[in-house]
Amino acid sequence: MTQPLAKMPLTAINVFERHFLELRCEILNLAAALDRVERSQGAEEVAKDPRNFKLQEGLKILLSEGTDRAERVQILFSDEYKEGWNK
Repeated sequence: MTQPLAKMPLTAINVFERHFLELRCEILNLAAALDRVERSQGAEEVAKDPRNFKLQEGLKILLSEGTDRAERVQILFSDEYKEGWNK
């Protein structure tokens, strides 16, 4: 009886190739949504909205280096913990 081959870990290029089309699609969706906002009436109000600043900060995180971008984006969009929140 032969031993099954151990699974080889994926290389960075394997992971990249596996996710490239999905990533491209998500960037296109984001660009389209931001374009719709810019073309809409009242876009100048959105430019001052605190959520817009969070989106901009999130984009900066995506463009930064590191292996903790998902964590940093999650923290950016998370509410601070408040003691007694459930009372």
